[in-house]
Amino acid sequence: MSDSHPTTPDTPRDKLATGRVRPAGGLRKRLYVVASIVALLGLADGIYLTVEHVTGRTAECIASSGCQDVLSSKYAAIGPVPLAAVGALAYFTAFSAALLSAFGYRKCGAFFALVVGMMFATTLWLLYLQAFVLRAFCDYCLFSAGVTTVLTGIVITNALLRERAAAAR
Repeated sequence: MSDSHPTTPDTPRDKLATGRVRPAGGLRKRLYVVASIVALLGLADGIYLTVEHVTGRTAECIASSGCQDVLSSKYAAIGPVPLAAVGALAYFTAFSAALLSAFGYRKCGAFFALVVGMMFATTLWLLYLQAFVLRAFCDYCLFSAGVTTVLTGIVITNALLRERAAAAR
């Protein structure tokens, strides 16, 4: 195979003809791997809260005292479906898209960004509800908000790296 054609940072092949690793492509790949690991943390949180909801138990707060108020509120479910289950599904989707992106599936990167954007918008709404409507905070919900914020930071960083690589061409 000839190395005479240029490689782009979005291709699974990250090496230049000189054998050096392309910085933006390699970094973006590593960021997707980190995103998949972070999404697994959110998935674990969502599964734990879903199990607690389905079994009728309420998760005990560690740092705050509002878990009972938040997790038993009318905002904790959409009909019969616990909101934590929707979150777990979103985290699984983000995990899958990030992992596929790390392995070079470029369209999954855009899908990952879309999913994380929707998750971040939902997180902002839920934080508003906790702060101004319920006036109570749930440790697990705040952990989930932190995970989603980290994923959002990864999406923004990847977008900036992609723009920088496009400008360099």
